[in-house]
Amino acid sequence: MPLSSYRMHRIYLAATMNYGLGSDDPEELAYYNKIRKEMNEMKKEPVKKGIPLDWDTPEEINK
Repeated sequence: MPLSSYRMHRIYLAATMNYGLGSDDPEELAYYNKIRKEMNEMKKEPVKKGIPLDWDTPEEINK
């Protein structure tokens, strides 16, 4: 039986707030672990800050 949207939302909240799941249902555990894994991967990626300055200037467009 697939997870209801309500249950998925509750699992998402538990995963994002570092709460335990409190369930032994394999489908719920799989969804919880998937979210936790995605969050850990996001933490490893560098955050891009600032404004990229590689756009064309008006002088280059008129040439």
